[in-house]
Amino acid sequence: MNAATARARAHAALTDLRPQPDDITADAIAGLSRSPRTLPSKYFYDAEGSRLFEAITRQPEYYLTRTELALLESTMPSIAQAAGPRVHVVEFGSGSGRKTELLLDGLEAPVAYTPIEISRTALMDSVTRLGQSFPDVEMLPVCADFTRPVPLPTAAQRPQRTLVFFPGSTLGNFDDLDAVQLLTSMRGTMGEGGCALIGIDLDKDPAVIEAAYNDLAGVTAAFTLNLLARLNREIGSDFDLDGFHHHAVYSRERMRIETALISDRAQTVTIGARRFAFAAGEALHVEISQKYTDASFAALAARAGLRVTHGWNDRTDAFGLRLLQPA
Repeated sequence: MNAATARARAHAALTDLRPQPDDITADAIAGLSRSPRTLPSKYFYDAEGSRLFEAITRQPEYYLTRTELALLESTMPSIAQAAGPRVHVVEFGSGSGRKTELLLDGLEAPVAYTPIEISRTALMDSVTRLGQSFPDVEMLPVCADFTRPVPLPTAAQRPQRTLVFFPGSTLGNFDDLDAVQLLTSMRGTMGEGGCALIGIDLDKDPAVIEAAYNDLAGVTAAFTLNLLARLNREIGSDFDLDGFHHHAVYSRERMRIETALISDRAQTVTIGARRFAFAAGEALHVEISQKYTDASFAALAARAGLRVTHGWNDRTDAFGLRLLQPA
């Protein structure tokens, strides 16, 4: 299948439920009205944010992506056996699709692939490429915020089960309550006979973790500040990108990276009719990245009615993949 055919097929199948400017504005105002102030990390991923994140994954300090890719490649036969044949793969936050390519190639006769991705550009680019590589797998892309319930497209061929795929440690971007809600939503998506393959970043030396979120090239800082640029462009806010700087530290107590944009001076930000005053040094919290132990992840899954049935770690125990099924 050539690129033009693959792109046409992907566009024809696309379900477009992406957030609209009013949704983004409401979320931004709600977050800035809190104490401490926050912005949703899901809005990192416009076209530029997706490009910058792909650049982050290639930085020498960012161990997560290369470790997970190597782990997927080495354990794929075992994963395929555990998942079974003829699955409908549903991926939450598909990004570039590099990991998906390994998964689809290693599974036995997958019948359909539904990526749920908030960035339309990243979604269509990855589905076009995957459609060329896997012409026998039905591509059913959905442009939406996967943190909210999304109707699942029906595959032309009946699958034997649904396999939810959530790689990249993205689950760690949610606090415990929201993570449980997301896992509960996945449980509904997979159904009683389904399963979920989830990537988790494991607790380790804090220096290694902090370096991954503070690369020397400054790509992560640019990625974080791009969130403000997106809001300025799409909802008319007036964040001064030169008035904030990226700050990411590891909380040993909470076992997570906490990322914020720090106001460099006293300033006021306007969104619509609302004005928000920032003090010098005030933090605008934009992301967490939770790290797990086997015990903490199993306990989290149990709260969503799920159990860990299989687990795979890289050779250094830096990163893991876990298969979950309804308890």
